[in-house]
Amino acid sequence: MITIWDENVELKIDDRFQVIRSAREAVAFLMKSWPDTKSASYATARKACLDAAKGIVPGAQARAAFEAAAKEAGILRQR
Repeated sequence: MITIWDENVELKIDDRFQVIRSAREAVAFLMKSWPDTKSASYATARKACLDAAKGIVPGAQARAAFEAAAKEAGILRQR
């Protein structure tokens, strides 16, 4: 079951914007498009998003972990 997050996570990489709407989208982004530098928060977000995609943890927990990792990587779009 794909659960859409209550609030999207918006990323900015170079001059492009990307919107992440669910744990599955986050996992895909983490695996294919994440910047080269991968920190502990990246690993935490990856695990949380994988677990949320499997229904093991709440989507809100995965979203928070993904957002924290994106902020640390400098790709979280600041409003």
